[in-house]
Amino acid sequence: MHPYLNTAVKAARRAGEIIVRGLARFEGMETATKGLNDFVTSIDLAAEAAIIETLRDAYPHHAFLAEESGASGTGEVTWIIDPLDGTTNFMHGFPTFAVSIACQMSGRMEHAVIYDPMRQEIFSASRGSGAYLENKRLRVSRQRTLDGALIGTGFPYRENLQLLDPYMAMMKAVMQRAAGLRRPGSAALDLAYVAAGRTDGFWEIGLKPWDTAAGTLLIREAGGLVGTLDGGEYRQNGNIVAGNPRVFNELLEALAPFLTDELREAKTG
Repeated sequence: MHPYLNTAVKAARRAGEIIVRGLARFEGMETATKGLNDFVTSIDLAAEAAIIETLRDAYPHHAFLAEESGASGTGEVTWIIDPLDGTTNFMHGFPTFAVSIACQMSGRMEHAVIYDPMRQEIFSASRGSGAYLENKRLRVSRQRTLDGALIGTGFPYRENLQLLDPYMAMMKAVMQRAAGLRRPGSAALDLAYVAAGRTDGFWEIGLKPWDTAAGTLLIREAGGLVGTLDGGEYRQNGNIVAGNPRVFNELLEALAPFLTDELREAKTG
């Protein structure tokens, strides 16, 4: 395992311990509102601080882009961090959330870790070296078509609520063909599950770099594809479609009739 990846795993596990301990005593915990249906808890902040401390101790000259504290430092290496992806789930005791850490070097994603502290599952990848769940090599599913596929998604919310109507049309089109849709509430885990073949594809509107940086590398290293809603290159921001190669292409075709200019310009959320 690359030293950067090893350190990221250490940081993710440390954050996971904070999250699990916090879940047991969440009632009465301090919570702030960043926007409509967008929350941050003291656990988000503590987990992020622990991740940054762990990484900075090992690599003091690296830069950071973290959900809660924003950008800090400069350099060719940037760590992109979501300390608790699925905060709303966490606040309700719904056990689906994750720690997401990605390492970007000279603008290219090189290492990724997504940690599910409730299931104690570590998903990891290094560019050119494959994706893994613990010591098991990951491959995207072999599902040959959108018909019969299991697809993950995320509903528009916060500043993208005006996109509910075109999104619902997309969802209807997919539901008419897929075996099922799942909306667990953590984009990082949704992407990890595509990489692991647990779902066959995924799409969501208006995501940010810390939501997707680690998961997109996992999917590509597991043999999958990632793009925008119109099939363009995904640049860790905005609308995303992912899946195994065949489902990816059919999912794009299913979503295309409902892709409006408003959707293309959706704010990251």
